[in-house]
Amino acid sequence: PNIPRAVCFHCRIPIQKMWGIDDFEIGRPLGKGRFGTVYLAREQNTHFILALKVIFKSALEKSQLEHQLRREIEILSHLRHPNILRFYNYFHDRTRIYLMLEYAPGGELYKELQKHEHFEETRTATYIEEISDALIYCHAQKVIHRDIKPENLLLGLKGELKLADFGWSVHAPSLRRTTFCGTTDYLAPEMIDGRTHDENVDVWCVGVLCFECLVGYAPFEAPTRNETYKRIAEVKFTFPTWIPDGAKDLISKTLKRTPSLRLSLKEIIKHPWVKKNSRRIFPPVYKAAEQ
Repeated sequence: PNIPRAVCFHCRIPIQKMWGIDDFEIGRPLGKGRFGTVYLAREQNTHFILALKVIFKSALEKSQLEHQLRREIEILSHLRHPNILRFYNYFHDRTRIYLMLEYAPGGELYKELQKHEHFEETRTATYIEEISDALIYCHAQKVIHRDIKPENLLLGLKGELKLADFGWSVHAPSLRRTTFCGTTDYLAPEMIDGRTHDENVDVWCVGVLCFECLVGYAPFEAPTRNETYKRIAEVKFTFPTWIPDGAKDLISKTLKRTPSLRLSLKEIIKHPWVKKNSRRIFPPVYKAAEQ
């Protein structure tokens, strides 16, 4: 029976033995993905607003990615950070799997970037501090995201960044992996070369993200995938003349071919350009992650 047993402290949703689609009022679609659609939803009893990600089992089975979803659920269920999209619970029926997720009213960073073409220094530096702090927390939990890009970053009620979509993420106690994954423009050189990679692939992505937020396009963007790969392998990119020197310094020190030579995430947060321009709302979490 669908009997409430307790209440989640964070979202006030009853913790139940079994959830069902009838427990929710379904609203407008928020986005469409490869395997299904995300809808705005409201829990019937508490009227708590959330996002309901509906995934078709047949599509997952066809792509043989059931293990990837299991891994994503396992990883998300253990993460608690103000800049990581909260995962509440999941349930399923005969044909679909439903993920109960935090609703981010600001939508995708990608759409916001398209609308504005590029962001000013303050906004970009704030996002860079937020994503770096979230990744320090992830790496402390031995989780590498591996697919950071504007499409996987959402905006919360106060405009804060929310890292989402952990489909390519991995819990790796050694933090060393060989699987080729991610999005072309954001791939690190070691992934393209087929070398073993570690959490520094996420650091590389922060540098790419900083460039794209300020300029409006990714630094290694090219007409074909192979040309993009070549540019990444050679770390071949140019700054527009109007990019501030502080941002150039940060990006240049992050986009290093040798992973160990890249700025660390803590160094990115402490970088003078970030310190000067960031207007982050929430206090840093990485100090707690160290303890």
